[in-house]
Amino acid sequence: MDPISERLRARHPQRIDLSLERMRVLCAALGDPQNRLPPVIHVAGTNGKGSTVAFIRAIAEAAGLRVHAYTSPHLVRFNERIRLAGRLIDDETLNAILDRVEAAIDASGSEATVFESTTAAAFVAMSETPADLAIVEVGLGGVLDATNVIERPLLSVVAPVDLDHAEFLGTSLRGVAVEKAGILKAGARGLIARQPEEAMQAIEVAARAVRAPLTGMGVDFDAWAERGGMAFQDQSRFLDLPAPALAGPHQIANAGLAVAVALELDLPESAVAEGLRTVRWPARMQRLTAGPYAETARAADAELWLDGGHNPHAGRALAETLLDRQARAPRPTALIVGMLATKDAGGFFEALKDTAATVFTVPFEGAAAEPEALAAVARGHGLGATACASATEALERALRLGAGRAVICGSLYLAGEVLGASRETWPD
Repeated sequence: MDPISERLRARHPQRIDLSLERMRVLCAALGDPQNRLPPVIHVAGTNGKGSTVAFIRAIAEAAGLRVHAYTSPHLVRFNERIRLAGRLIDDETLNAILDRVEAAIDASGSEATVFESTTAAAFVAMSETPADLAIVEVGLGGVLDATNVIERPLLSVVAPVDLDHAEFLGTSLRGVAVEKAGILKAGARGLIARQPEEAMQAIEVAARAVRAPLTGMGVDFDAWAERGGMAFQDQSRFLDLPAPALAGPHQIANAGLAVAVALELDLPESAVAEGLRTVRWPARMQRLTAGPYAETARAADAELWLDGGHNPHAGRALAETLLDRQARAPRPTALIVGMLATKDAGGFFEALKDTAATVFTVPFEGAAAEPEALAAVARGHGLGATACASATEALERALRLGAGRAVICGSLYLAGEVLGASRETWPD
């Protein structure tokens, strides 16, 4: 664990407790920094919101804008969560701001969870550093997420909605959509990804209630793969764009949502194209070419990929990506899977059952599912599965058995351990 994370865990409650009252008290004690941010793009969703943030940031920076970004979780170092005018926040600045946050908590006589404290720190840092734009990703849900103290965003963006975090958001797709739609604000346009009908209906009801105008994918704009690139069309224009640099057919939809945002910001087409070409977002079907895991795969002439998707929707995206890649370059495929015990492993493996991949289940630090139990779930969904003691052991075993393509997947925590194994693979 990096020093900043250790500091936060030692000082603040670890629980997730969705509420805005503590956050409002803390922000008030800090002078309400959330009201002094550059124009804010607030992004919610179940899957794809991090990739959408990455696309928006890449396009805006290609247009010459200075961009703040607040995302979660981090993979290796806490600093990854806060990007100030294009650069990750440094330890000295972050520790000084955390001192102020903790002093404000003590002075108010209240407490704050880790996420509330870090969100407040991000708002302080972003309010005190000049920039043209701030992109803020929701942590969990929307209505009661700590980021939702932002009262006047420039734009609200809702990426695809699906079931996840059932212990907090429930098992109703409509209910989850209502939570995500909680970031919609009066007068701020909402840009909405393509959604299941039940979810879209709930978002539309929420938008009408707060008088937020909506622009929806599949109705007001759309994007699709075409001739090795990406096409985008809205009510007034057609753009012939390069394929997104992030791998997977599902990234076309995330990129299309980001392009719609960019056009709302009146950014030039040249910046849109450059952002799509140069975007980076680690652990989202990331091709690993450096570090010890990559060296092991290279020695066996195998591809190695890393993906942090951890729910059924992400499993479907991964399956679509693998099937697409197999159609173009067939290779025996191995999935090295670790998941939190709270996740829907059955739904994840059900989505992957037609990939013909062999599964190796592994643990990681934290509340991971037991590999034997996880392997049993995979076998129950028609996949051959073997439990291993570590990702290293699983990769070596998969390669010995002839895998030409290995994907380490199922959890961002597992992805963080893989990237953290070598300084050259730390996200920057």
